[in-house]
Parts: sequence; structure tokens; C-alpha cells
Amino acid sequence: MRSKILTLALITGLTCAGAAFAATSASISNATGAIKSMDTKAMTVTLADGTTYHLPAGFKLSTFKVGEKVSITWEAKGALHEATGMKAS
Repeated sequence: MRSKILTLALITGLTCAGAAFAATSASISNATGAIKSMDTKAMTVTLADGTTYHLPAGFKLSTFKVGEKVSITWEAKGALHEATGMKAS
């Protein structure tokens, strides 16, 4: 009886851990496109498709320019697209 409970607990734990990992991995996305506009005060970048991404404080936005093609790694935080990284592509 103990071995069945232990086995069941182990299987349940592994299943839950896999589901949590999948949920975490699914929330990070990538986007590519040309920069349509930038706002250095608000720390945002809008791509040509109209999607706006919020960059972390201290990000060196001045190294990019409007029209440059970029790749943005981001995750959804409610209705916001929070960028975790951006590089020229």
C-alpha cells in the first residue's frame, strides 16, 4: 500500500512539474519587424505591425533607430508586451 501511494505521489509530482514548465515556456515569445517608432521616456518600441513593447529600465534604446529591423523577446503581462531583450536582426 505504501509503495502504491509513494509511486502515485511521484507520478503526480512529475506531471505537475512538467505542466508548470510548459506554462512558463509558453509565456515567452519572439517578434520581429521594423521599428515604426520609439519613446525613450516611456521606454517603448512600436513595430511596423503596430504592436508596442515595453523595455526594461536602463535598456540602451539609443543604439537603435526607426526603420531598423529587430528581434524582440517578450512575455505577456496582462495586456502589456514586456520585452526582455531586443537585438538587430
